[in-house]
Amino acid sequence: MAASTSEADQKLSRNALIALVIGSMVGSGIFALPAQFGRTTGALGAIIAWMIAGTGMLTLAFVFQSLSRRKPELDAGIYAYAKAGFGDYIGFASAAGYWIGCCLADVACLILIKATLGQFFPVFGDGTTPVAIASASVLLWSVHILVLRGIKGAAALNMVTTFAKIIPIVLFIVVAAAALNRGLFSDNFWGTTEPDAGQVLSQVRSTMLLTVFVFVGIEGASVYSRYARRRDDIGIATVTGFLTVLCLLVLVTLLSYGILPRSGLADLPTPSMAGVMEAMVGRWGGVFISIALLISILGNYLSWSLLAAEILHSAAIQRTMPAFLARENVHKVPVGALWLTNCVIQALLLVSWFAEYAFTLALKMTSAMTLVPYFLVAAYGLKLAWTGEAYASGERARASEGIFAAVATLYAAGMIYAGGAKFLLLSAILYAPGTLLFLIAKRERKERLFRPVESVLFGAVAIAAGIGIYGLAVGAIAI
Repeated sequence: MAASTSEADQKLSRNALIALVIGSMVGSGIFALPAQFGRTTGALGAIIAWMIAGTGMLTLAFVFQSLSRRKPELDAGIYAYAKAGFGDYIGFASAAGYWIGCCLADVACLILIKATLGQFFPVFGDGTTPVAIASASVLLWSVHILVLRGIKGAAALNMVTTFAKIIPIVLFIVVAAAALNRGLFSDNFWGTTEPDAGQVLSQVRSTMLLTVFVFVGIEGASVYSRYARRRDDIGIATVTGFLTVLCLLVLVTLLSYGILPRSGLADLPTPSMAGVMEAMVGRWGGVFISIALLISILGNYLSWSLLAAEILHSAAIQRTMPAFLARENVHKVPVGALWLTNCVIQALLLVSWFAEYAFTLALKMTSAMTLVPYFLVAAYGLKLAWTGEAYASGERARASEGIFAAVATLYAAGMIYAGGAKFLLLSAILYAPGTLLFLIAKRERKERLFRPVESVLFGAVAIAAGIGIYGLAVGAIAI
């Protein structure tokens, strides 16, 4: 029998945690930004959207940093904070929502990989053809086998792919800065033929859900806090990773407005960054970015696979999920959680065959599913600052950390509102059946299924899911 991997061997350094955060955030989204923003807003709207998103997500990063210090005993980050602050069912909903969001992010990665190959091999089409889905399934289970061999080995591979994908993005930024046409940027500034503040605000709202997707992964170090060599590294990795990615996102978006007209950006196929690069340097530039994209998404996909399995496993250890999800193999890999995660990804991948705009849907649904967990983390940080729990009497940091938590809470709530009712209803369709895992866990412990308030919450989720299913059936909601 193979020797069990020791716990010490599985510990992650600060650099590995930073790479995990960056690797989780930099993936399919950044390569699709030029067209995604070009379809919805001009440069001014993009600037405002990034200012709002950057401020909101930075305060959320500070909340994660604060909670890692204030509550070091909570080793499952995004899930553990929700449970500690608001009870079992809310904690479960946070874990389930984040987990499903991770699964959807992996689906988006798989679709974009095949869509990129489709630019060179038509049989892959837009990433949802039968050949594309079949080959994506092969990739899905190949990564599954890799992760089963050990978390640290997978994290090391993630660090390698993180550096491999950052270099081409930086090169794109340097080339775009050199080729920037200021007159074209000015023409694209308002996003309309005439300056119109009302239109700009509408553009900003339409863009906000896209900004959430590219920031998802900011919590990577927090989710993996039990693997950190030092607790202080968790907060440092979160803020450092966020600021690095924010700079890349803003530069890629804004510089593209100085390369092509907005209409040209909007018409670019996925990955649109390749189209912008090709417009600057010729065909080789598009090929170069496409290769970089494939490396990037493979690393991003690996990060999401790790995060999805870890959140289920952590919740199972805390007995909020069924016991089978707490199982580990000899390499300390959460094997039960990994199997369930990849089975769900496989099912969502098959459903994508029937979606008209599968990649965009997966992108926005990922944002919608992760916003509720983000909101709960921020609200827990606000609760601690408000009550003074975990703070010394008269501690100055309580006021500043309370302000950061309040801004992060308002930001997450605003993003949920900006997403609109459609995505809340679609989210409820996924949340409702997921509650079965919570019920199984309660039965295993022979505990009461719901408290009175939790019954009301579950009833609201079930009703929303019913409305969502009806909307899909009559065509009022399109996927």
